[in-house]
Amino acid sequence: MAPRPCRLRKVSKPPLISGLKPYGDKLKKENVSSIFLFIEEYEAIRLCDHEIMNHKQAANMMDVSRPTLTRIYTAARRKIADALVNGRQIIIEGGKIYFDSEWYQCSNCCCYFNNPGKMDGIKECPLCRSSEFTNVQQPE
Repeated sequence: MAPRPCRLRKVSKPPLISGLKPYGDKLKKENVSSIFLFIEEYEAIRLCDHEIMNHKQAANMMDVSRPTLTRIYTAARRKIADALVNGRQIIIEGGKIYFDSEWYQCSNCCCYFNNPGKMDGIKECPLCRSSEFTNVQQPE
């Protein structure tokens, strides 16, 4: 029997940064691997800890069940605790997600971007100024 397919998680705000790196004299540089925090784990932390939502509210925002949100949130907190205690770098990327606003991908530089000013039409990629971009479809 095959496992159930993983439902995509809705992300309202993508991370502003792609990770965090520790610094200090006491860190030993050898044998320290990075921790990968999925974007849905970042979103769970953002909603629960930064936006002060309870798990039910956050689960509704991410379009998942409350137990699933709790599992995502617990995994994120474990990873962050490991990074803080062991001085490991956090890299935020990946995951089974989709964004809740219209997103575009530039055909020239492959950059993803959205349109924060809904009234204004998008004319060019904000990174390379190319006018060749496509609308990234959201899952149904």
